Amino acid sequence: MVVIERDINGTKLSIESGKVAKQASGSVVVRSGDSMVLVTACCGDERDGDFLPLTIDYVEKTYAAGKIPGGYLKREGRLGEKETLTSRLIDRPCRPLFPKGFNHEIQVTATVLSADPEIDTDVMALCGASAALTLSELPFEGPVAGVRVGRVDGKLIINPKESEREKSDMDFIVAGTRDAIVMVEGGAQEVPEAEVLEALFYAHKEMQPIIDMQLELQEKLGKPKMEFAPKERDEELAARIRNFAEPKINEAIRIPAKLERRDALKAVKEAVKEEFVKEDDPAAEEVAALVSSVIEETHSELVRSMVFKEKIRIDRRDNKTVRPIDIEVGVLPRSHGSALFTRGETQAIVTATLGTEIEAQRVDALLGEYKKLFMLHYNFPPFSVGEVRPLRGPGRREIGHGALAERAVSAVVPDLKDFPYVIRVVSEITESNGSSSMATVCGASLSLMDAGVPIKAPVAGIAMGLMKEGDDFVVLTDILGDEDHLGDMDFKVCGTREGITALQMDIKIKGLAREIMDQALAQAREARMHILDKMADAISEPRKELSVHAPRIYTMKINSDKIRDVIGPGGKTIRSITESCGVKIDITDDGTVTIAGNDQKSIDSAISVIDSLTAEPEVGKIYRGVVKRIADFGAFVEILPGTDGLLHISQISEDRIRRVTDVLSEGDEVMVKVLEVDRFGKIKLSKKEAEADMASQ
Repeated sequence: MVVIERDINGTKLSIESGKVAKQASGSVVVRSGDSMVLVTACCGDERDGDFLPLTIDYVEKTYAAGKIPGGYLKREGRLGEKETLTSRLIDRPCRPLFPKGFNHEIQVTATVLSADPEIDTDVMALCGASAALTLSELPFEGPVAGVRVGRVDGKLIINPKESEREKSDMDFIVAGTRDAIVMVEGGAQEVPEAEVLEALFYAHKEMQPIIDMQLELQEKLGKPKMEFAPKERDEELAARIRNFAEPKINEAIRIPAKLERRDALKAVKEAVKEEFVKEDDPAAEEVAALVSSVIEETHSELVRSMVFKEKIRIDRRDNKTVRPIDIEVGVLPRSHGSALFTRGETQAIVTATLGTEIEAQRVDALLGEYKKLFMLHYNFPPFSVGEVRPLRGPGRREIGHGALAERAVSAVVPDLKDFPYVIRVVSEITESNGSSSMATVCGASLSLMDAGVPIKAPVAGIAMGLMKEGDDFVVLTDILGDEDHLGDMDFKVCGTREGITALQMDIKIKGLAREIMDQALAQAREARMHILDKMADAISEPRKELSVHAPRIYTMKINSDKIRDVIGPGGKTIRSITESCGVKIDITDDGTVTIAGNDQKSIDSAISVIDSLTAEPEVGKIYRGVVKRIADFGAFVEILPGTDGLLHISQISEDRIRRVTDVLSEGDEVMVKVLEVDRFGKIKLSKKEAEADMASQ
């Protein structure tokens, strides 16, 4: 067993191998504080196709936090949203570091064994995945390390603890190799581009000790790497295929419309196969694979040549132009807020729905349950790209895109105390040709403003691309689907006019220089300002009034001692109020009462009832009371629900009274004035003073 340790931001980080899961190709246990993650990598057989069959799963075990799973089965089931997002987070920096053409099945599993509330396990799992792959026989071109960077009071912090993250104005996970950054994911509170860039490269510098740890571990325990070389091919045949296909592909890629271009490229492929693939040829299958490979290579080279040599893109734009934008708001008559956002051939219908705190999403997270008050869900149906597929639940991609858009917009959503609504935004992608998640961000801001949500500022998003040949590079603004597929980078940037609220960067090359990232952020800002101007033309600020279909919510405060009076025995009182007034009522332990109804009249009715149940007696005020009990010395009168006062015999009338029953009976209604409320809460009443005051008015 070997253990490598380093100090990261005052906390010991250790990577251990050789003790647990020794039959895996590579395995490590990563520990920081009381958090521990077991990460394994296994290599399987070769698979057909040119896609790397890499599966990465991050799994949180409830025993890690000393919990038993909820539900009937009492065991962990399918991956939750946090697990899915973290699995994607690990996959993205690792996948580009395998050689092209490698097609052995690979499975990486990160299992959380122990969870420290102060130390998140996501970056630990990322580092562990790289370490396990580095130790294995797999031809992984790492190692890669990942750190979280935050900023508290202007000071950058690496791997901030949970208590520090709550005060941080940025939260980015950065992954990189020895030489360059390869992945970024996170959000910020409208932080300027220059400050974000500084944080990212500070993170890259500070992750170097973690790379050293992995190399030291590899030196001591690493397995010999398997030999891998791309399959040899018939280069003479490949050249003939290219010569035949190139003019046809060159013509097809200049068709601006996506579907027409796709059909034209498909026709080219069929024509090339017809020319070179003969059914009676024993090598027909190999030739067909070569045709597909050469066409893909030629397609990529020609598109890149257009960008570098002709300075134009597939749809005839230059590298900085945003596609035409069309915006409509209020497109759905019954939703609380809606927008139709179209940018080129990418389109989204985005809705905002307002609800009460009762409708918040309750999340049973590993370290405890919490309520989600703002939700953004992204749906990508097959018709958006003209395809036929069965409709399933959201996949990893949809969950990831929704989380990115949610992070971008949540930075400007008001707190519950300022706007007492739970908010759900749904993005339905109706057309897609690249950047649908960024259309979601723009549409979300528009629909929230249409719904009357007082957001701090509108947020827009733009996807940046990159084509790099040697030392030459071109940064592309607002990339198409083909540019995403054929290019070297997908860099999504979201923010307001003031600064960045979310970033997500993935690359297909070995890393990015600072110059490229600086230019990408500068172009993204220019594009974002353009989009925000277009959005302002459609709706410049949140509507002053909520939709007539949105619930009305009123928040009031009552004495916590009075909560039981509003709820009543077994909830009888609160049920009566909700049924008779047609409202929903939520009461928290501190006495905050939230009333939601479809109209103001219903809410006012409920307020009146709750006021009467919780009102405190005021000295000098006259009340209509009911005699509840008679004694020799006076009568006990209920002036408020559950609140009695003593009407002494001497305070009943100006005339002398021998017996209380000569004047009052139980159940009588009387007007009484509160004379005093003593320190024990006992109330003294007067009927004669109430009558005198009313007579003088």
